[in-house]
Amino acid sequence: MDQINFTVKEETGRIDKVLSEQLSYSRSQVQIWLKEQQVTVNGEIVRSNYKVKSGDQIEIKIPEPEELVIEAENIPLTIVYEDQDVAVIDKPQGMVVHPAAGHSNGTLVNALMYHIKDLSSINGVIRPGIVHRIDKDTSGLLMIAKNDKAHKSLAEQLKEKTSIRKYLALVHGEIGHDKGEINAPIGRSKVDRKMQAVIENGKPAVTHFEVIERFKDYTLIELQLETGRTHQIRVHMKYIGHPVAGDPLYGPRRTLEGNGQFLHAKTLGFVHPSTGEYMEFESPLPEVFKKTLEQLEDNH
Repeated sequence: MDQINFTVKEETGRIDKVLSEQLSYSRSQVQIWLKEQQVTVNGEIVRSNYKVKSGDQIEIKIPEPEELVIEAENIPLTIVYEDQDVAVIDKPQGMVVHPAAGHSNGTLVNALMYHIKDLSSINGVIRPGIVHRIDKDTSGLLMIAKNDKAHKSLAEQLKEKTSIRKYLALVHGEIGHDKGEINAPIGRSKVDRKMQAVIENGKPAVTHFEVIERFKDYTLIELQLETGRTHQIRVHMKYIGHPVAGDPLYGPRRTLEGNGQFLHAKTLGFVHPSTGEYMEFESPLPEVFKKTLEQLEDNH
């Protein structure tokens, strides 16, 4: 069992809020520890609404995490390309990429373990072969590493911004200019810990976009990522006042009906780790995305 000792300096307010801000844990996780009586202040067990004051000695006992047992599952998987080093997967909307607490099965990793026998071990047992991620309700292409040498090469290309990742997104509002670059740092939101936001001391994030088609109240755009921050496109488009349609987290309540955000990873390009050959792959739009565009075209 791990233990955190924390002395309150100048912070004031509810203990769950203060601890989540000062430590890299979500507020809901801190509340669970408080409920399970794993948190003491000056040796006394306290509740979530305890107001901390300067000098308080806080001790948190963190239970050992339950070990996730990841099992291979015969889940249908679209393998666009595969050789001895890499695979390219077309992930459907609604599929989580890798297991986590509460999601130990039904993920892309469970499917990979069934369909692809060799996967890199760099990211451990929970994320074998996973070099980069896309959100659960984002569809499209992902590169998978089948050995550690390939993993290092693909990860380096992501870091050096030499791999190509292009997305299609349907966003709210009619964007007036044809091209744009959003250069705004992203970090965890100070308002809601589940969300990311553009914040002053966030990590650098750059997104390029180009208008493909304008509809009444909506615009179809192609985006290219320079960086790969969590929820980057969704956060950046909200930041410039054009949130992704159907986005339950960053979009407006009144939006287009679908299976989550209308965001599709359509193009993936990288240099093959062994041959040095540049490879590029395209993924067709999901049916719900295509039908929505047709309806907007008809209305327009």
